[in-house]
Amino acid sequence: MELEMQWDGNPNVVLDIVTRVGVALPIQVKNIAFTGLFRLIFKPLVDEFPCFGAVLFSLREKKQLDFTLKVIGGDLSALPGVSEAIEETIKDAVEDSITWPVRVVIPIIAGDYSDLELKPAGILEVKLIEAKELTNKDLIGKSDPYATLFVRPLRDRMKSSKTINNQLNPIWNEHFEFTVEDPITQHFTIRVFDDEGVQASELIGCGQVAIKDLEPGKVKDIWIKLVKDLVIQRDNKNRGMVHLELLYCPFGTESGLQNPFDPDFRLTDLEKALKSGISETDVDPAKLAAQKKKEVIVRGVLSVTVMSAQDLPAVDLMGKSDPYVVLMMKKTEQKLKTRVINNTLNPVWNQTFDFVIEDGLRDLLMCEVWDHDTFGKDKMGKCIMTLTRVILEGEFTDTFDLDGCKAGKLTLHLKWTPQTIIRD
Repeated sequence: MELEMQWDGNPNVVLDIVTRVGVALPIQVKNIAFTGLFRLIFKPLVDEFPCFGAVLFSLREKKQLDFTLKVIGGDLSALPGVSEAIEETIKDAVEDSITWPVRVVIPIIAGDYSDLELKPAGILEVKLIEAKELTNKDLIGKSDPYATLFVRPLRDRMKSSKTINNQLNPIWNEHFEFTVEDPITQHFTIRVFDDEGVQASELIGCGQVAIKDLEPGKVKDIWIKLVKDLVIQRDNKNRGMVHLELLYCPFGTESGLQNPFDPDFRLTDLEKALKSGISETDVDPAKLAAQKKKEVIVRGVLSVTVMSAQDLPAVDLMGKSDPYVVLMMKKTEQKLKTRVINNTLNPVWNQTFDFVIEDGLRDLLMCEVWDHDTFGKDKMGKCIMTLTRVILEGEFTDTFDLDGCKAGKLTLHLKWTPQTIIRD
């Protein structure tokens, strides 16, 4: 049951605040007003009155939270910045303690309801690869885009990417990790902003993916179209797209799923506990996940066979092109290229190239198709991909759409030969 509720009161709450410089402040919190959408869950259902064992309540959506702060025996305004910092700390604490999927369990009938409390269910691995055709928010030059990413919209749970200056087609190539508590109802959200320096950043667009739409243990490569608002989507303006790679790995699985970012994923919780020195009675998936915050390095040889391309754009005056492909690794800047195939829009190369990869999980393969011309070169299109899929599958053949042209495609065969997987 979801109810919109409003509460107004004047309680007497006194907090002992200690600042970093050692100054103690007795702060009184008064005139609290709260409005929000609350979710009530009645479970488990039982045979005796009132027919449920406990009530779970959670804040589904916060609409307003106001209160008054006062220093007992003093003036809070005499300390610049302290009032704002305390207000933000209190708001964060309130939201973190009751915002869904956190739930407060109130027993109605005596019993053990610990299974109803919030527990980590898995880890969402997110690779922010790139964006394209972002809206330009600057009058002079181009936008300076960066992204914020989160599963729970709490300040300490949100992650931010680096800023790419003066670019509407940024390549980030950054990896993030999020704890998932309720894969049925939670979403992954990304917001892309234009960094305005000392001024407030301006939203370019946002996008969202439901965790339940991700197949556990399987990498999902996805382009998300950015919108102005996730709730009211009346704006049809093109704000650009973001390229992501998502991998949801639930805790406690016995299906043998492998998370490439954690070589110990297939170990049981008990094996993990013994390996990390945690007591057998304290096998908590969240604690176990926190134990492995070390870098994972995957080394190997990437073999790329450039097979063919289809429906390339005509660049030459005679309605044909002279295409060739440039392959480049983003992190190491290794670069190789195919031979030129003259006078065709559907070239066949069947050329194989090997790259020695030192950090496969954090590198990108960039493929660019060019037209060779005596007086210059024209880029016909490109595609960018991570190495996660080939590391997981070992070998595959696929056809990729080319960005920058209407219908061009590039067919590649990728093979991964691992060397070692180590931890620093």
